[in-house]
Amino acid sequence: RKQATEYSTSSSDEEFESKPSLTHKAKRTLRRRRKLEKETKQLIKQEELKRLHKAQAIQRELEELEERQKALEIFGVQLERELRGESDSGTKDETQLLHEWFELVLEKNKLMRYESELLIIAQELELEDHQSRLEQKLREKMAIDGKSK
Repeated sequence: RKQATEYSTSSSDEEFESKPSLTHKAKRTLRRRRKLEKETKQLIKQEELKRLHKAQAIQRELEELEERQKALEIFGVQLERELRGESDSGTKDETQLLHEWFELVLEKNKLMRYESELLIIAQELELEDHQSRLEQKLREKMAIDGKSK
């Protein structure tokens, strides 16, 4: 009877010792998982900040473009008046005025193309942000335990 009790005690001790190692492994994997999640969140936050800075820079450039376009528009109106002879400045000949007007049109077209490029980049940033949010939602859904799913 003593031997049976010792045997059962030793076997229960072995089971008890193996359980903590399992919980230790589970704790370790849980820690790794949390650390990985934390690192992933940090990377996501950094990417969001980069996109935000890019978007702000694009917004500033768009505002500057708008100001330059307005200035060109005002100058263009003056040139057209001079070409029509409505202005009193008779110092410039018509060829020179036409040359300035064509340069003005070229500059305006260049600004409009650049504005279009900036708007496309801004839209691309919005799409990247949307994709990032969708990926985050997917990660959250995938992290839910199988029982809860």
